[in-house]
Amino acid sequence: MTGRIITARHGRPNLSRDMKITSREYGDWWRRYDASGLHPDEEPPEQLIKLAGAAKTVLSSTLPRAIETAREVTRAAREVPADPIYVEAPLPPPPIPTWVKLSPGNWGVVSRIFWLFGYAPPGVEDCRQAWVRVDEIITRLGALTKDGDVLLCAHGFLNWMIDRRLRRAGWKMTMSDGGHHYWSWRIYEAPAVPAKAAQPAIAE
Repeated sequence: MTGRIITARHGRPNLSRDMKITSREYGDWWRRYDASGLHPDEEPPEQLIKLAGAAKTVLSSTLPRAIETAREVTRAAREVPADPIYVEAPLPPPPIPTWVKLSPGNWGVVSRIFWLFGYAPPGVEDCRQAWVRVDEIITRLGALTKDGDVLLCAHGFLNWMIDRRLRRAGWKMTMSDGGHHYWSWRIYEAPAVPAKAAQPAIAE
């Protein structure tokens, strides 16, 4: 029986959002966000711990918040391979005048809109390239399900992109918890394989 694909968003990072900053400062803030691990008060939900314990394979991105999330949900009881293919879709700070100041959360929304409409500075993965990466992720995860459930500890927007590609490929989301918040997760089951049609008898 084919295993399931489970995607989980990391827990809350140890970095404050309570500030107003410029677009350029947001770029610095995002680099610190990528370098930060989980807040010391974070604790994974029990159901996600159970899913991790039952999964044949657990994977994470190479960013600290995802690595620590995988460590928490597995209770550090197993090795969890980390791969940069699973890192978050880029959020390059948009080219907006420095007199505009927003919170990091609001800059994230603005940056994502710019990125979705094609903005990506040189050397930054653009939206089209990210979808190609997601297609490769789907292929990898699908291949791993032949051995059982696969849990990926990754990131909010990347998981949203994975969701779209899985659904398009016929995978069905059967359970979810937490919406798009920290520690949220979704379970997908493989598309049903159609039964072979009976062959008509050949007259002697």
